[in-house]
Amino acid sequence: MAANIPSILTTPAQLPAQGPRLMTNLDTDFLKLVAIFSMLIDHIGGIFFPEVGIFRWIGRLAFPLFCYCMTVGLLYTKDSKRYLGRLLLFAVISQPFYVLAFHHDDWMTEWSNWNIFSTLFISLLAMVGFKERKWWLFILSFLAASFLSFDYSANGIILMLIFFLCRNHPKLGALLFVLDYIGCLWNGSPEDPLALVVGGHAVDWLIFSLLAAPLIFLRTNTHLKVPKWFFYAFYPAHLAVLGLIQFF
Repeated sequence: MAANIPSILTTPAQLPAQGPRLMTNLDTDFLKLVAIFSMLIDHIGGIFFPEVGIFRWIGRLAFPLFCYCMTVGLLYTKDSKRYLGRLLLFAVISQPFYVLAFHHDDWMTEWSNWNIFSTLFISLLAMVGFKERKWWLFILSFLAASFLSFDYSANGIILMLIFFLCRNHPKLGALLFVLDYIGCLWNGSPEDPLALVVGGHAVDWLIFSLLAAPLIFLRTNTHLKVPKWFFYAFYPAHLAVLGLIQFF
């Protein structure tokens, strides 16, 4: 095991000039399409059918897939500042539509509940600190994600660390990914209408995030190519549509 540690922790600067070698799935346009489709189903359920579990269960695929694609993007980007800037820009653009869609009854007090782009931004900021060994940036970002109003708290950072460090060790990555969600087996509440109840035992519905594991750690090759701006624009656009439908 000790002999494998240097290869696990190899930084992108040490990887071949043509880009980092990854043994996990590089079919990221396909993964992003799966993520936005599951996110759309999740948001339709959250807004219009809040107590129907299947919508929210399918939606749990989205966050791990987005975190994985962000990690791959960080490994390949030539300019991490521009990458962060795009995420921050769309986090700001998306916020009023997020409030309209999910908190339209209480606009003034709900602006501090930030949208998922904000979570991805703070998670990626932490990973830039980790990658570039700016430990102060990593620690501050981790604390901000943990104690401020970010969805999923610091779990996005934990997931990105797993994907980053285990990019050439998919079996280890899959194991750590499963362990990250294993607590869901005991954290469910019988009063939660979205919980999965098995034999009278309630399982936290976040357990369905594990459905993303095969897509991340097993290779696909769909050859799909989608303009990157589509993925950025889809988030505020679909929130605007859902919010307007609900509002009117």
